[in-house]
Amino acid sequence: MSALPPPRVRNRASPWPFVGMAGLVCVLFLIGASVLATPWFVVAGLAVVWLVAFAVAVRWWTPHPNRLPWLAAGLAAVWFATVAGGAALFGWGPG
Repeated sequence: MSALPPPRVRNRASPWPFVGMAGLVCVLFLIGASVLATPWFVVAGLAVVWLVAFAVAVRWWTPHPNRLPWLAAGLAAVWFATVAGGAALFGWGPG
């Protein structure tokens, strides 16, 4: 009778990619809500930037899990700078 191989030891899953993806979903909500205060082409551009960031996040999920929250924070900063800067420079606002 042959012996069974020992069970494989698994590493614990890092929580950071999940935190980063949750942050990306929050930023997507902010981008969608921006249609109330910004022109449609700005929202479309931010959506394209979000899609690129999402593709990068999927690619970084396993090799660089600690980078995903920073990616979401950076995208939130881009969103804020775009909306606040547009409001200051071009007078974007509700209505």
